[in-house]
Amino acid sequence: MDTPLSTIAVVGLGTMGTGIAEVLALAGREVIGIDISEAAARQAVTSLEASTARAVGRGRITEQERADALARFRTYDTVQAAADAELVIEVVPETYEIKQQVFRELDAVVSATAILATGTNALSVTRLAAESQHPERVLGLHFFNPAPAMKLVEVVSSVLTAPPAVEAVTRLARELGKEPVAVGDRPGFVADGLLFGYLNQAAAMYEANYASREDIDAAMKLGCGLPMGPLALLDLIGIDTARTVLEAMYSASHDRLHAPAPVLGQLSEAGLTGRKAGRGFYTYDAPGGQDVVPDALTPSPEAAAGTGREIASVGVAGSGTMASGIAEVFAKAGYTVVLAARSQEKADLAKSRIAKSLERSVTKGRLTAEARDETLARITAAGSLDAFAEVDLAVEAVAEDLEVKQQLFATLDKVCRPDAVLATTTSSLPVIAIARATARPEDVIGMHFFNPAPAMKLVEVVRTVLTADDVHATVRAVCTKIRKHPVDCGDRAGFIVNALLFPYLNNAIKMVEEHYASLDDIDAAMKLGGGYPMGPFELLDVVGLDVSLAIEKVLHREFRDPGLAPAPLLEHLVAAGCLGRKTGRGFREYARR
Repeated sequence: MDTPLSTIAVVGLGTMGTGIAEVLALAGREVIGIDISEAAARQAVTSLEASTARAVGRGRITEQERADALARFRTYDTVQAAADAELVIEVVPETYEIKQQVFRELDAVVSATAILATGTNALSVTRLAAESQHPERVLGLHFFNPAPAMKLVEVVSSVLTAPPAVEAVTRLARELGKEPVAVGDRPGFVADGLLFGYLNQAAAMYEANYASREDIDAAMKLGCGLPMGPLALLDLIGIDTARTVLEAMYSASHDRLHAPAPVLGQLSEAGLTGRKAGRGFYTYDAPGGQDVVPDALTPSPEAAAGTGREIASVGVAGSGTMASGIAEVFAKAGYTVVLAARSQEKADLAKSRIAKSLERSVTKGRLTAEARDETLARITAAGSLDAFAEVDLAVEAVAEDLEVKQQLFATLDKVCRPDAVLATTTSSLPVIAIARATARPEDVIGMHFFNPAPAMKLVEVVRTVLTADDVHATVRAVCTKIRKHPVDCGDRAGFIVNALLFPYLNNAIKMVEEHYASLDDIDAAMKLGGGYPMGPFELLDVVGLDVSLAIEKVLHREFRDPGLAPAPLLEHLVAAGCLGRKTGRGFREYARR
């Protein structure tokens, strides 16, 4: 097995197989492409020609390098062509029967020293290896789509895999310019093991009519910095493929979070499998198309609009980072703002924080000195909520404590005008419980800004069962004026973003608890394989482990799902005072400032 792996066969020339072949050919390997379908083989050649032509046009490779790569790629319709290959990578349909048949045929063809790799992301590598005459040479080599662009490769060992085989393919992955991550054999491995649970929950959220597909996708892109929303990503992956992966994960974990949402089965049975079919959660311009076109579920601008109340002045209650950021956002948009804290000193300090933020914007050329002065002049610092007597909209941004918020809203109820809109920025508490502290719950709504408020575009607009239509319309219109993207959701724990984000983070912690993968490998897998701006442990340490634990507890208490119970390791770290960056130690240690 200690070979340079210079001749490599790829069995299955679909999108993934063709992408892997391109990576190998451009890296100087002789590539034997095998597919029983002549049409698939021809399409693979056409795709490789087109892709390499684009690479030449963008200056990434030369015309000679393109010609050499194309010359190294040959296609055949039988596995007999793999006889001289030192490594065979199968990327055939995701069923045991088909893959096991391929391995049996390869056993009879390839040399005793050849390595056999499966590209599965859902099936047991151990079970596939057990069917081979030489299970020690079988492993998993999981590329991510699109293979030429994605850096992550998961190298999957079974209990039968010989270490030299793992070393050989790991070395190859690095030579291909990829980042190999070594993982054990369980469905989904690291990246898909975390990703597909999250995608499944998003599908269930949509199926429950909790939020629209557009709002779910926008929330996760804008709130978490993800390149795609979960439902659009399911359409790209293939809804049938996602269902297969989830079925395999559930059979191993028996975790209800992995039980495929019924809507995935319904869409699959109807042939609405995503982009490849031209329709899935969204409708596309053609089968295989990328452009979403309007359909019966596409919201019209008129439907989102409504008659709201006039808002000219805004009161922001609080003196912390979030309150200062929200006040800055409203003042920049032209609103007269009253920033009220528990004392005049705290209010003045909060306003000075805004002044520093505006000054940084001027220094970076994002704001003129004149606009800075005008924005600051619109903000009045006050030491009492009595200053909210004439505001049209009151927004609280105080501590995430239900009793504290209820007391504040009881005060707002007495201080504010009868037609004022009252908004809470809570991220985890029930808005209705806050609203009931007033005599006018119909005027209360959630406006969940994300930190830092001046930079983050998302606002979750949370209606309770009592929120008036004109209050909802008012807040949506205000969000647009302050250049934020509003998404509608109901009043339940986590709203959209936290309800999808924190179970994913919790599952990452469970992976470490089970010694399945390291912090660094999991973080690398999600950044390189999932396109996440931060790995889960980086994010947990930034958010704060105490904050994360509190949100996990709220989700578990609301949904009563055992899979949402906070990971014991998270509870232990919080109990030990290891809360993340703010204490200098969380999942990792940080230099003290």
